[in-house]
Amino acid sequence: MTVAVFDPRPCILGEGPLWHPTRNQLFWFDILGKKLLSENGQEWAFDEHVSAAGWVSDTVLLIASESELFRFDLTSGARQPVVPLEADNPLTRSNDGRADPQGGFWIGTMGKQAEPEAGAIYRYYRGALRQLFDKISITNSICFAPDGTCAYFADTRRRQITQVALDRDGWPVGDPSVFVDLQAEGVNPDGSVVDAQGCLWNAQWGAHRVARYDTRGQFLQAISFPAEQISCPAFGGADLKTLFATSAADGLDGVIEGQTFALTLDVAGQPEHRVLL
Repeated sequence: MTVAVFDPRPCILGEGPLWHPTRNQLFWFDILGKKLLSENGQEWAFDEHVSAAGWVSDTVLLIASESELFRFDLTSGARQPVVPLEADNPLTRSNDGRADPQGGFWIGTMGKQAEPEAGAIYRYYRGALRQLFDKISITNSICFAPDGTCAYFADTRRRQITQVALDRDGWPVGDPSVFVDLQAEGVNPDGSVVDAQGCLWNAQWGAHRVARYDTRGQFLQAISFPAEQISCPAFGGADLKTLFATSAADGLDGVIEGQTFALTLDVAGQPEHRVLL
């Protein structure tokens, strides 16, 4: 497997890669750069931090910012508020997020200085935003089993990826349990995505890699990347067998840091789910 540079533009904090299934186009964010990026040099600038998105239609994304979820028209650049997101707390911002199989959108928040337990995870579903989990320091790894019966998320600071069962409408049932424990390895779990076989691919901050785990949380393989701070993976391409990965240049000097990467795998991902507004 050969890792190639997909886009050489350096992101201070690249995050939230999203393969739009009807546009066949990759989108991602530079959170600290306050912009949305896409292929062929496309960029959209914002006046606040933006971090994650779900697709609503061929031309509209639901984007999470530090103060709200909003509709964003890719053609006109128009922005329409959907629901506030910790708008009364200037110390936090959005971070990792993803649409679930039931049409909801999960989004995590965190302190702008990664203050301990300042963040939470919310779910937007059919017009309402509800907090699911709180006291999280760095929200990450939000992703879902293909059949929609399980969600995953992580607090990077705790170095654990957790799992929680979901009901038929996509709401958590019972308490989360540890899925992958990386404390002994000293590895920091960042963003994750689940492939069509139900295996989880986790970007591991500071470790130059994305690691794959089976449905029981057992390690299967790791892919090395030239950038140190790999932040989040996403599946895309015509057959969903291209693995994209964002990275972050924040605090590093290398030319390769912050670029976005791609490689071809022999396993396919899931199509990204549509958000139902």
